[in-house]
Amino acid sequence: MLNRALAFLLLLVLAWPSFVFAAEKTYDVVIYGGTSAGVMAAVQTVRMGKSVVIVAPETHLGGLTASGLGWTDSGRKEVIGGLAREFYQRIKTHYDDSSSWRQQRPEDYKLYQPNRDAMWVFEPHVAEQLYEQYIAEYKIPVYRDAWLDREKGIIKQGTQIVSLTTLDGQTYHGRMFIDATYEGDLMASAGVSYTVGRESNAQYGETLNGVQTRRAVSHQFEFPIDPYRTPGDPASGLLPRIHPGGPGEEGAGDHRVQAYCFRLCLTDAPENRVPFPKPEGYDPHEYELLARYLQAGWRAAFRKFDPAPNRKTDTNNHGAFSTDNIGMNYDYPEATYERRREIIAEHEQYEKGFFYFLANDPAVPDDVRSIMSQWGLSKDEFVETDNWPHQIYVREARRMVSDEVHTEHDCRRRRPCRQPIGIGSYNMDSHNVQRYVDEHGHVRNEGDIQVSPRGPYQIAYGTIVPKAEECTNLFVPVCLSASHIAYGSIRMEPVFMILAQSAATAACQAIDTHVGVQSVDFSALRERLEKDRQVLTIPPELIHPDGLDPAKLPGIVIDDDQAMRTGSWGFSSSVRQFVGEGYRHDHGSAPGTKSLKYSVRVPKSGRYEVRLSYTANPNRATNVPVTIEHANGRESRTVNQKQLPPIEKLWVSLGTFEFSAEEDASIVVSNEGADGYVIADAVQLLPE
Repeated sequence: MLNRALAFLLLLVLAWPSFVFAAEKTYDVVIYGGTSAGVMAAVQTVRMGKSVVIVAPETHLGGLTASGLGWTDSGRKEVIGGLAREFYQRIKTHYDDSSSWRQQRPEDYKLYQPNRDAMWVFEPHVAEQLYEQYIAEYKIPVYRDAWLDREKGIIKQGTQIVSLTTLDGQTYHGRMFIDATYEGDLMASAGVSYTVGRESNAQYGETLNGVQTRRAVSHQFEFPIDPYRTPGDPASGLLPRIHPGGPGEEGAGDHRVQAYCFRLCLTDAPENRVPFPKPEGYDPHEYELLARYLQAGWRAAFRKFDPAPNRKTDTNNHGAFSTDNIGMNYDYPEATYERRREIIAEHEQYEKGFFYFLANDPAVPDDVRSIMSQWGLSKDEFVETDNWPHQIYVREARRMVSDEVHTEHDCRRRRPCRQPIGIGSYNMDSHNVQRYVDEHGHVRNEGDIQVSPRGPYQIAYGTIVPKAEECTNLFVPVCLSASHIAYGSIRMEPVFMILAQSAATAACQAIDTHVGVQSVDFSALRERLEKDRQVLTIPPELIHPDGLDPAKLPGIVIDDDQAMRTGSWGFSSSVRQFVGEGYRHDHGSAPGTKSLKYSVRVPKSGRYEVRLSYTANPNRATNVPVTIEHANGRESRTVNQKQLPPIEKLWVSLGTFEFSAEEDASIVVSNEGADGYVIADAVQLLPE
């Protein structure tokens, strides 16, 4: 009996470390997710004197920042402070070392500027090294390849999360929890409200949410492309990657999320280049739509090979058929781990096939194929995964729904932010969501929105904390509470790092003051954030005035978003003094293929002066053709858009014409024979 007791005691002693870990160890902050946000939240927690652990489903830390997104999408750099700016300053320090330049001299890389404090473009392995340096420097425990048990891994007592258990059976106890994943799995498993997909415009009184066909002008087909397997024969079926049915009602909500892709790090340095691999199961027919588009004349396949140091790129989606795998990710946000792996594998096969097709297939025009074959994967990047990025670009998954929801109105600064914890400034940016056949029998993309907020905006504390009745010790700085279109602006890696630092700061203060996350003293939080160099106030000079409201202008005003477009028109608001949210431009390309038709029905027959608005610039065309179809026929005018508009620096008069209340008239702006960029903003009719 004594021997049995001694054996039992010995067993307890041997098992004691793991027993303590599972049952006794309680961290001040448990972070789920090894993204850039997860690492920065951990660093801030240590700096505030608290214990922390990162439980990471990832093997490699840093999320997209370390997985190909080296061309930092950030907006205004002036509003990036705190740990986020420190990270980019460390990037700069790395490249200040001459040994960092292997395939290129620093003076030959224009984005390396020795006199700047930070550097915003970098190689993926450099970012990952820096995140690992943070982990070592601050002695942060990280458990990798640790996947939350989404069904029963979250234990709560009332509104408090007590512990998180992973599929390998390890349990992590904490006082505060931070969900730093792109998917929001911890948030969802904790019973916090969230949404997936696009809200309708009506839900929050927005204009850029829901189904968007009229505004989907970027990354759009520039030429009419037949969508059928046998051209002209609908009975033959649709080509691959075109969705059956229409796009849905304009502005209506749906379950769809914007497209995902991998941000590839390519190179044309022969000694470091790996030829594009032919993926298993490769089927060139999957790219027949791309072949037709190329044969029709599209040649912008290389436009988003954004240069990174050492003759590398951050290669992003560009154009109507590119690296975005449109419509193949709708179930990803809530899918099982197994299903997510299937979706990721399908995206990898698609994108590998895309580049292999462009570099090798005889259906690709010689001028495109010969250039693409000079590029390849970077041999010294992602060496453990055959030079392919570790992380797919989850541009949007779940989004928390809290008491405070950041919407388009907040991005446009149309309501005050009472408790700012960070600043965003990027475009309200959604990639395409679906591909369909339009009423003319041509293939079209839907969902791409790129609208500037006209300057930085503040992000409120309430967007990163759940409703108090749901959870009182959780922060969600990545899948925060925002509408689809507002999240499209917030979802930038520097902003995630900013919000994560603020979340960790608030978590530590909540522990010190024994309150739930909703009750943190904001004045104390703000004081500490500003001490840690977070930027919370917007410099006034960074805010650009909005465009003129068409509804407040005299006469009849038809803005560009109400016009019928032919060809691919870009959208911009970079040159000031315009009507509405911005204006269209023809990219200065493909003369004779693009037009905007403003249709109008006057309320009373009579004579009306017709005015056209545009933004002048030295790169504009001097001979923009405009056609006015009126009650007595048709007349043409030519507008020099290099010159400042003579009326209120906005309008040019096209003349006075007779219009009938019985039939539509039209004003058509085209790029036929244009010798520069063609701008189409608005048309105004003033009764004589």
